[in-house]
Amino acid sequence: MNKIQYLIALIGLLVVQSPAVAQTPEVPKYEVAAEFTSMNRDNFSGGAEAGVGARFTFNLNKTFSIETAAYHFPRTCFSCDHNGTVTEVFGGLKVGKRFEKWGIFAKGRPGLVSFSRGEFNLVPAPGQPSFPFDFEFNRVNSFAVDAGGVVEFYPSKRIVTRFDAGDTIIHFGRHRFNTIVSDPSGNTFTPFTINVPAKTTHNFQFMASVGFRF
Repeated sequence: MNKIQYLIALIGLLVVQSPAVAQTPEVPKYEVAAEFTSMNRDNFSGGAEAGVGARFTFNLNKTFSIETAAYHFPRTCFSCDHNGTVTEVFGGLKVGKRFEKWGIFAKGRPGLVSFSRGEFNLVPAPGQPSFPFDFEFNRVNSFAVDAGGVVEFYPSKRIVTRFDAGDTIIHFGRHRFNTIVSDPSGNTFTPFTINVPAKTTHNFQFMASVGFRF
């Protein structure tokens, strides 16, 4: 059992056990928050990439919440498996246990991760006799799931500070792209298509936020 699975199991135990503390006050229904995030990205110089985002949460009750969040990583990568900037949009469920001043939760939020220059192709450019091809960059949108744990602190009824840690699971579908091969002299170029199989990546992501509850 990995760390994330252990955390989710612990949260589940807290949810089903009989309350051992005084009842918490009524939970405000809505939360809005500005968030800082970092994510480990393949081949990104410096390891984790920093981003910013925002979150909206609707608290169904003290245990269950529905929420949506969006994040943007503005720094462009030119040597990653999928290049460009990254934008994420997630929406899903948070479930856990609230105490008077803090709470612990598990989350599962499916969504979409978009890479601004996620794939490239070589396309014919007949007007360039020395190198009759151009590079074409395309956006790639991939299904993803944000799964992990959440710890919250309530300094007042209206303020919530929150820390998330988990796995951003991204599924890349099968695709193909065009490249070229040249003869030994380097004067003749031949188009060549490469088929890339589908794959799923696991990326550690951390979020920290301060939100307002109403």
